[in-house]
Amino acid sequence: MTCIDKIDPAAPNAAVVVPRNLLTAELAETLKLAVPLALTQLGQIAMMTTDLAFIGRLGSENVAAAALAHTVYFVSFTIGMGMMSAVSPLAAQAFGARNPRVMRRALRVGLWAGFFMVLPLMALPFQGERILIALGQTQATAHLAQQYLFGLAWGILPALWFIALRGFMSAVNRPEPVLWITLAAIPANALMVYLLLYGKWGMPELGMFGAGLATTIVNLGTFLAGVWFAARRRPFRKYHVFSRLWRIDWPLMGKLVAVGAPISIAFLLEYGLFGAAGLLMGLISTTALAAHQIALQIAAILFMVPFGVSMAATVRVGQAVGRRDTDAVQRAGFVAIALSGIFMSIMTLAVILARFEIAALFLGEASDTTAQLTAALLLIGATFFIADGIQTTTAGALRGMNDTQVPLLFAVISYWLIGFASASALAFWAKLDAAGVWIGLSLGTAVYATLLVLRFRLLARRLGK
Repeated sequence: MTCIDKIDPAAPNAAVVVPRNLLTAELAETLKLAVPLALTQLGQIAMMTTDLAFIGRLGSENVAAAALAHTVYFVSFTIGMGMMSAVSPLAAQAFGARNPRVMRRALRVGLWAGFFMVLPLMALPFQGERILIALGQTQATAHLAQQYLFGLAWGILPALWFIALRGFMSAVNRPEPVLWITLAAIPANALMVYLLLYGKWGMPELGMFGAGLATTIVNLGTFLAGVWFAARRRPFRKYHVFSRLWRIDWPLMGKLVAVGAPISIAFLLEYGLFGAAGLLMGLISTTALAAHQIALQIAAILFMVPFGVSMAATVRVGQAVGRRDTDAVQRAGFVAIALSGIFMSIMTLAVILARFEIAALFLGEASDTTAQLTAALLLIGATFFIADGIQTTTAGALRGMNDTQVPLLFAVISYWLIGFASASALAFWAKLDAAGVWIGLSLGTAVYATLLVLRFRLLARRLGK
């Protein structure tokens, strides 16, 4: 069930100040939320890149182990991240309805949900070595990955709690503290990895375990900084989010699970698709796999901006739902979708024009064959980049209505029945090899984006009736 079923289109909006230029005002408010959130996501990418840069000095085997460890880790983390993502729409709807009681309870049930989930989520990283060996990885590489995972796993809970805090802060239109904390965490993470990985300044040399432990320590620090902001700084402290923390609102917990579980599964389907695409590339050639990873890294960097816009869309749509402003629901969603589409179109054009330079940046003096294929995949990915930005933003707008179950069905159809099937067929049956895989990815993502936009349009139209 979506929140729109509970909205009375005829409900008065006397409390809503109607600006002279509604679209301009909506764009300004969306950007105010989206820019800090997008920069926060880019900060997370920066920390991961720093980790790999330090680990790379230990040798290529350590880099491979770190990549495998991240694959195992993110399966668990993605499940929890989807559940924590439900805090934002619940808190935003309560903010729009001027209901601080439900706002603080939304954060509390998010924190409790993370606590209840953490032990099952940690089980997968703790069994990482066995899983990787079963998947055909070498004993030595799997063992190194396990050491890294032993350090990383303990940071799952504070990282999930930080996402819940981010959702609450965004819901009250104040995402800036999360950005400040992340910016401070980037050098802190680099320092901790340097000290514990290499054993500098009197610290023990812990190797791969130390690199993972450093990330855990930073995750704990970011969460504690978020707690301080939420408890002590305006405007958060007036909500008293940590008072009576032991009281769990079980009906609201059920709602959080109903909204969050489909988000988790949809994230896993998307993550699994790109993992499966990597396996297909490995069957084609090592050159194809290398080119795929570079093109995918560019896609991941570009994705962070529309992902920030999607979180802003969740908040803006959720707030409009909470105050029963049906026109604002439509306006918030479509402005966010247009913003992501325009941004990704501009960035896609830049990637197309600079595709050979991008390949050279990653490969240096490496094989011309790999560079040429990387450039070709970036060109094929033109439609993929734009569709990916639109789908994540539209999904965020739908989350603002608590509409997550139908988008999950769309993800199954688009990513796997269309995307993976066409990628496999085009790569091997049509003999298009790596290009066929990316055409399949682009096709599946474009179908998903189209279905989500049509879904939002349908629900938005229902609001006006």
